[in-house]
Amino acid sequence: MSLKEQLKSDLKEAMKAKDIKKRDSIRSINTMIKQIEVDERIELDDAKIIQLIQKGVKQREEAIIQFKEAKRDDLVANEQEQIDIFSLYLPKQLTDDELEILIQTIIDEVSASSMKDMGKIMNPAKEKVAGRADGKRINQVVKKLLS
Repeated sequence: MSLKEQLKSDLKEAMKAKDIKKRDSIRSINTMIKQIEVDERIELDDAKIIQLIQKGVKQREEAIIQFKEAKRDDLVANEQEQIDIFSLYLPKQLTDDELEILIQTIIDEVSASSMKDMGKIMNPAKEKVAGRADGKRINQVVKKLLS
């Protein structure tokens, strides 16, 4: 079952169960998907949808930071609930150890030895990780292993 079909099925279930938070979160994901598909006249595959969901999570994390500064705990809770629902559709995240092993393998493959070689590592790392860790985590691990 594709991710789009999974979202459609879960939306129906959320509507039947009257789960408003899940329904609204899934609708938000579907809106992001439709926006890209209409604007760019393309059909998104699962990999692109995962990237969109990750972008949505990142936006909500940034919103949480701003809401905390404004002492709006009610909005923080709402955004966190959306992140939790969005995360249901993302691949299982790699642990720090798994990520380090994967990146160390890439470093060995491209014979990287210093921070100058970071560009050689980042693209293959992002391809191999494919949604199981965000770019910030990858960047931190690469810096750690190269220094």
